[in-house]
Amino acid sequence: MLTIDVAVQPVVDLGDVPLGGRRVVVFDGGTFAGRDGLHGTIAPGGVDWQLARSDGVIEIDAHYVLVTDDSELIEVRSTGVRKASPAVADRIARGEVVAPSEYYFRTHVRLSTAAPRVAWMNDLLAVSTGERRRDTVRIDVHEVG
Repeated sequence: MLTIDVAVQPVVDLGDVPLGGRRVVVFDGGTFAGRDGLHGTIAPGGVDWQLARSDGVIEIDAHYVLVTDDSELIEVRSTGVRKASPAVADRIARGEVVAPSEYYFRTHVRLSTAAPRVAWMNDLLAVSTGERRRDTVRIDVHEVG
């Protein structure tokens, strides 16, 4: 349904809170493409608030805006988890290329828009598979049928 490539700034570690390590990843732009020729960019200001749990799982809470090439705005809310072995997590943190099959990265995605042409997005549930790269995150969003 959608493929989103998010350019990200380096992780900012906010320190330990009672539930784990709080981190924030600020989005630096990016692009997306989807069905029926839909494509565009990611608006400035997106953020992924993360909680790094003691068991190594990262809880994801991302909120950002897609802007179609026709200037339509689509709100994205994505919550989920990324789980990797300590060795794989270290490789990801170093910016190494790590195959998505080596770790689990899934989110629940909700989309919201006032744009009539893409209003169908308001009524669907989606899940995503993710891949963390050195300076980007690729999100493949799949509509739940």
